Amino acid sequence: MYVRLAPHRHYFLTMHDIEPHFNWRHLYVAAQDPASPFFRRRYSEFFFTNKIYNYLIHPQWDEFGSETLYLKILYCNYQKHFCVIELIGEWNDVLYNDVMYLYRNVVEVLIAQGIKFFILIGENVLNFHSDTDDYYQEWFDNVEDGWIVCLNFRDHVVRDFVDARLDYYMAFGGKFDNFNWRGMNPNQLFDAINSLIMKRLNP
Repeated sequence: MYVRLAPHRHYFLTMHDIEPHFNWRHLYVAAQDPASPFFRRRYSEFFFTNKIYNYLIHPQWDEFGSETLYLKILYCNYQKHFCVIELIGEWNDVLYNDVMYLYRNVVEVLIAQGIKFFILIGENVLNFHSDTDDYYQEWFDNVEDGWIVCLNFRDHVVRDFVDARLDYYMAFGGKFDNFNWRGMNPNQLFDAINSLIMKRLNP
């Protein structure tokens, strides 16, 4: 499978070539974080075992229960209560109830540690298939005064989010598209996103 990446990366890669963002690894590694759902997880740089359908993906991505969607927690800041999660694959709530696995196995763990601001990076999410909104509502309700932002998701995925009426629970589209997050450190990214959220709430 060949994947066209975000507009600022003008080339094609096979699925197993796409690695999670690694420029923040000197700041945070989920496998070394005792509060992370992936604490002490071990990785191989040479053996590819996880797949999206029949396509192998890079071993640095984390499996969390879904058959088609994988992720990497790029950064958590427990003092400022935010995390940045990069996703890859197909988000399929119809066949695999991906949001249930994401919420139960990852999000709930982070919420229990005080995380209430979620930045989801979706440049490598190829498709979205919606079902019910129960878990999205539960997620939204449980972050109280926090928020969930979907950053750089593909246009057709954003349209599917809108069709599924997920815009009540998550912020996406507009200035959250084509966002140059790689040019920032995690705290700069959070401050920029939070500022945009405040402007949406207080236009």
